[in-house]
Amino acid sequence: MPSITSIIQLAAFLTVAVAVPTPVDGELLERATGTDTAKRTTCTVNSVASAADLSGCSAVIITAFTVPAGETITLSAASGATITQTGDITFAYTTATGPLITFDTDNVLYNGGDHNINGNGALYWDGQGTDGGVAKPHPFVKFKGYGTFEYVTVLNSPAQAISVGTTGTTVIESITVDNSAGNTDSLGANTDGFDISASDVTLSKNVVTNQDDCVAINSGSTIIIEDMTCTGSHGISIGSIASDKTVSGVKIARNTITGGLYGLRIKVDSDATDASVSDVIYEENVISGITEYGVLITQSYPDNDGTPGTGAPITDINFTGGTTTVSVDSDAYTLVIDCGACSGTWDFVDLDATGGKGHIIAANDATISGGTY
Repeated sequence: MPSITSIIQLAAFLTVAVAVPTPVDGELLERATGTDTAKRTTCTVNSVASAADLSGCSAVIITAFTVPAGETITLSAASGATITQTGDITFAYTTATGPLITFDTDNVLYNGGDHNINGNGALYWDGQGTDGGVAKPHPFVKFKGYGTFEYVTVLNSPAQAISVGTTGTTVIESITVDNSAGNTDSLGANTDGFDISASDVTLSKNVVTNQDDCVAINSGSTIIIEDMTCTGSHGISIGSIASDKTVSGVKIARNTITGGLYGLRIKVDSDATDASVSDVIYEENVISGITEYGVLITQSYPDNDGTPGTGAPITDINFTGGTTTVSVDSDAYTLVIDCGACSGTWDFVDLDATGGKGHIIAANDATISGGTY
């Protein structure tokens, strides 16, 4: 019969054996599935150097820091990563060319936490934009990869603010582009809010105050621009369309555009070839205080209304699904169509444009049906 001492020793041994952790929940599962534990790492970016290699990071926290002159940043985290900004990123004056910061992560969820990415545009602004004067890095911010980008203010971009060159389904929402300081002495120029050269993109609930296009769609398909607020801008544009570029399947809906030279534009380079614009719907937009053209569809760009080219057809342009109201100042036009290669029946039943000097329509082979202008 075992002694009491032996029984106690055996019980102690069994207790220790049960307490030793086994690898079943973690290590063996990783061995079985090939899961890379490094890709569950949380990384902090607080300098240019700390952003250099984020390939193993599935969660990235950006704290406040300043980017020195001559430096740029690319944030390339693991696919599916979350990137969260907890402080402002400020750029010193630089001679570096744009983009100054690039987000290049597949299936990303980027949340700017209502913080700023500050380009210190006043250090560059001279009224000449990218056409001359001080060299201005552009674009300031570049979205690559794909996913969701939200809740950040892009403040005082030297020139064009955000370039969208994503490669998969992308939602960009609740972002503010604030170049209002560029209105002082008319020094800000070419400060586009969003320039899009991508497909499967939705812009929603963004706010832009600037001195050029609120949104410019340069190429791509399946694009939605909705619930935007544009102030003092050149409105929402398709184009300019250059040779070999196409835009199709665009819906522009429920946007508010106030002030500025233009409301809605389709602008095709007069010398463009092998290019096209098709299948565009305008729905329930509210446009007011426009000083030159409420709605402009031209194939004479850079002229507003000149000698149109014929190498980039425009088809299937419609104002349907809810009334788009356009109000222009006394010296402006409600609607100008300047076509050299337009065709089809365009349904303008839900366009209600008033004020100004009226309209000019040279629609080529397109038929404009309905609407008030």
